[in-house]
Amino acid sequence: MKHFYFLIFATSLLFTSCKSTKIQELSFGAIADCQYCNQPDRGVRKYSTSHKKLEKCVEHFNQEDLDFVIHLGDLIDKDFKSFDVVLPIYNSLKADHYHALGNHDFDVVDSLKKDVPTKMDMPAKYHYFDKANWRFIILDGNDVSFHAYPKASPEYKYAAEYYKIKKITSPKWNGAVGEEQMKWLETLLQKSQEDNQQVILFSHFPVYPANNHNLWNAKELVDLLEDYPCVKAYINGHNHKGNYAENKGIHYLTLKGMVDTDENSYAIIKLNQESIQVQGFGREKQRTLLIK
Repeated sequence: MKHFYFLIFATSLLFTSCKSTKIQELSFGAIADCQYCNQPDRGVRKYSTSHKKLEKCVEHFNQEDLDFVIHLGDLIDKDFKSFDVVLPIYNSLKADHYHALGNHDFDVVDSLKKDVPTKMDMPAKYHYFDKANWRFIILDGNDVSFHAYPKASPEYKYAAEYYKIKKITSPKWNGAVGEEQMKWLETLLQKSQEDNQQVILFSHFPVYPANNHNLWNAKELVDLLEDYPCVKAYINGHNHKGNYAENKGIHYLTLKGMVDTDENSYAIIKLNQESIQVQGFGREKQRTLLIK
């Protein structure tokens, strides 16, 4: 009889373990490069009407049952006062909403650069949050950069040395994830792997495939991510044309820029056990990315 009860107990443990590792379904809204500013349009970039597209997008998102919304950087094109136009629109979202910092978010006067994350109500420049058994990590690709700090600052001088010593050919309007942030990320990925958390990373800057928009230390970051099977996707903006590649089980998705169109561009992304479903709107593509 004791053997019978032990068998029931063991079966129960096995069922609980299997259930805990099952990927839970979620859906979230994703926007890249609203890049609003009250200035004349330049080519395909419709700066002064971008807030109207954001309004339509938010109106749509508020009709959906979303777990959260992420804007992937460059909420503004320039000028600190531009935040006063687009932030109230974005903050009218019913779902939890987050930001990744873009290079243009820091295209403000030097004295106000330090105030950008606070203005955007960010808990930190890089951080993470959990939904069900998914972990979402927001990276700061401006960590080492020329645009996030005043020109006379130690951080700006460090970026200049970093760029020179490492013989970087990637444009100066990109940036890098710094050493401290990389250590933080590695520790977080180790914990995510141990806890059976599925991971998606968000950043403004792409890292894969090779492209002149990529982070200065893109290879270093990709090498780290590929060490952890819990990582399922890396989603970003910055390259307004969009991009996609899969490598070693990780989906690298660049969403198209909202600013570069008269219509609109954004996505609702649905996560389930088998796939990452990208439902694109406007010029954003529909995609089914299989989870391995």
